Amino acid sequence: MYFCAEVAVNTPSKKPNNPNFSSGPCSKRPGYDVAQLDLSTLGRSHRAPIGKKALELCCTETARLLGLPDGYRVGVVPGSDTGAMEMAMWSLLGPKAIDIFAWESFGSGWVTDIIKQLKLKDVNIYEAEYGLLPDFSQAKSDNDIVFTWNGTTSGVKVADADWISDDRTGLTICDATSAVFAMPLPWKKLDVVTFSWQKVLGGEGAHGMLVLSPKAVARLESYVPAWPMPKLFRMTSGGKLNEGIFEGATINTPSMLCVADYLDALSWVDSLGGLNALIKRSEANLAVIEGFVESREWIRFLAENKLTRSNTSVCLVLDLNPTEVKQMIKLLEQESVAFDIGSYRDAPDGLRIWCGGTVEASDLEDLMPWLDWAYEQVKAK
Repeated sequence: MYFCAEVAVNTPSKKPNNPNFSSGPCSKRPGYDVAQLDLSTLGRSHRAPIGKKALELCCTETARLLGLPDGYRVGVVPGSDTGAMEMAMWSLLGPKAIDIFAWESFGSGWVTDIIKQLKLKDVNIYEAEYGLLPDFSQAKSDNDIVFTWNGTTSGVKVADADWISDDRTGLTICDATSAVFAMPLPWKKLDVVTFSWQKVLGGEGAHGMLVLSPKAVARLESYVPAWPMPKLFRMTSGGKLNEGIFEGATINTPSMLCVADYLDALSWVDSLGGLNALIKRSEANLAVIEGFVESREWIRFLAENKLTRSNTSVCLVLDLNPTEVKQMIKLLEQESVAFDIGSYRDAPDGLRIWCGGTVEASDLEDLMPWLDWAYEQVKAK
């Protein structure tokens, strides 16, 4: 037992079975075993029928499990979510004014891309501090809109898409890397959606997923950007969409081991009962942390509105100074109860605990007493 001031804090007797709470790459699914992967594609060309079939399955199974509307395409692209987003922005932005909404690190990165790299001029930037959302009512239906659905580094998500007009003429380009497979998405209001394998499904890095609506395809086939287009970003040929990208013919060579790993994750989602079951797992994980936070005064959510509280990248602030926060994180790591739970480098000091569906609620329940323990240890110094 450890005594702190007037409070006696027992060292918790139980540790999480899986202490991996990183926000990317995220925890593998329960029961994951690399030996169980179908490795028949390894050592084979990704252009051979066996390789192309596996890649096409990544696209079709993703579309099926997410319930994408008819006509929406899904493709495997290089460079993780960043590659997918930049591929979309470089290919689609330019013909219309742009409304960009940013409230954390990655959204701010898209602002930099648009202003400093693409050097577009007719741009409206709407920003908010960590913990808050910008004013979405500023979005104009004739403009292109760029935003993230879930702020991975702030723990603040978009509550709904009511602010996106059904009659819009502009495109909506949404970075949803820590939202897809964890939050319901209004697909018909989203023209471009990007995500990566290593977030909610606990896959491996370096591969992005690009979802395009028919409106986005029409833009690609009718608009030629003024700037040079790197080969990795080219989605059209002769003014027509390269449909092969969305049928398993990737632009460059993917890792077939990572492909096998992603297909395993999709199969696991299916075994749970599909998308809604996975979303419920994530929401149950958030509920564990909510119950803990509500009964303590020294910890709170960075998200100031409960309705916009992320159920994946859960960000928490403590009544500790930055040095003490680091000490607390180090203690938890030394005890092998929580790895990689420090806040993102640009975010306010605190904890960031991943609650996506590959994490078990029981592991979070076992972690919570350790937060009490580590906090009291640090406060006693």
